[in-house]
Amino acid sequence: MKKRTLSIALACALAMTSLAGCGGGSKETTAASTEGTKSETTAAGGTTAAASGEETTLKWSVWDINLSPYYQPLIDAFEEKHPGVKIEMVDLGSTDYQTVLATELTGSGSDFDVVMVKDVPGYMTLVNKGVLEPLDSYIQSSNVDLTQYKGLTDQITVDGKLYELPFRNDFWVLFYNKDVFDNAGVAYPTNDMTFDEYDAMVRSLTVDTPGQEVYGAHYHTWRSAVQLFGVLDGKHTILDGNYEFLKPYYEMALKEQEDGVCQDYATLKTSGLHYSGAFAQGNVATMNMGTWFISTLIEKIKTGEYTNCTNWGIAKYPHAEGVEPGSTLATITSLSIPANAPHKDLAWEFVNFVSGEEGAKILASTGTIPAIMNSTVADLISSTEGFPKDDNTSVEALNTSNLYLEMPVNPKNSEIETVLNEAHDAIMTGSMSVDDGIAEMKEKVSAILAQ
Repeated sequence: MKKRTLSIALACALAMTSLAGCGGGSKETTAASTEGTKSETTAAGGTTAAASGEETTLKWSVWDINLSPYYQPLIDAFEEKHPGVKIEMVDLGSTDYQTVLATELTGSGSDFDVVMVKDVPGYMTLVNKGVLEPLDSYIQSSNVDLTQYKGLTDQITVDGKLYELPFRNDFWVLFYNKDVFDNAGVAYPTNDMTFDEYDAMVRSLTVDTPGQEVYGAHYHTWRSAVQLFGVLDGKHTILDGNYEFLKPYYEMALKEQEDGVCQDYATLKTSGLHYSGAFAQGNVATMNMGTWFISTLIEKIKTGEYTNCTNWGIAKYPHAEGVEPGSTLATITSLSIPANAPHKDLAWEFVNFVSGEEGAKILASTGTIPAIMNSTVADLISSTEGFPKDDNTSVEALNTSNLYLEMPVNPKNSEIETVLNEAHDAIMTGSMSVDDGIAEMKEKVSAILAQ
């Protein structure tokens, strides 16, 4: 697995991120479609505008329009620079976003110009289907400096070609509700906790009185919420083909579930409870989640929608004995251009704008960690209002040590992801033992890798 070290200077340690999330959502469109003839644009890299009297609409696939505060500021800034161009967002929902997107792009009627790519397995599925446009010629003609992505683009290059450009770089931290800790008289989490210390802490915060339940921990239904604890040592990847290293983390999560420390997985799965909704209820002490949730918390608290988790903080991920504190998992969100996009050149301008320095400044102003970072962007992030600064963990929690991609690029990512998800579901619902689930992962993934 490729290992990357990221040291975020204290000056930008107030960085905050946006919801990458999960949670359902029906198709939702903003920016009304325009009538009349759409005009094509000029060569890649230059500033373009639609011909006089005409309006060009770029269709952009997204998820969670109402939960992501950075979409509209990006659109407003781009449209201001490109008179006659309108960006139309189409919300495909986050729960099955990549599946829906793949279906859309392989269908005969797709007319997306720009698509968001949620994860590496989804990226590889689209690359394998041949539905994404290689960006290399655009990158070269626009003189894009890929070194500003600090190695991220190297990790997503497939057979020498790059089909997406990152615009967000998020990583996992531990969110906590300070009021729950204060009410229980328990000290806040530290930025250097072993898993044994973490387990003891969340148990001390749990209240199982009917109608007054307090959950010391919350694990969302993604397999990442449990499985990725096992790759923090840098010795394993989720593509190992041998998954014995996951056993202690499954045993910890299942025992906590049995003892009422966390909510029942099957119930969460059936209800479809969004992790933001769980934390917003105010009876969850800690929740491991990506930094994309920070900007959502800030926004929802600011608007008065969240009233039971206004006193919050973050801490670094717990770690196994011998693992460096601050080791965590990274996930990138990227933009791609479909192979059949109607307006490829103008689509590239939008991709380059959002993923470049101008887009990074806008993302930072909404509390979102962009894929590129410089002193200007760092200053914007550090000045964002609403991030907790009055504890001893939150600012420093964003100063990570080792960042590991949740899943390295592999042509068989999608198949492997399916196996791991199914086994995770079976283990967490109790329909399969931990040992049997691990054995099934090993057998099926090994067979996939051997093909």
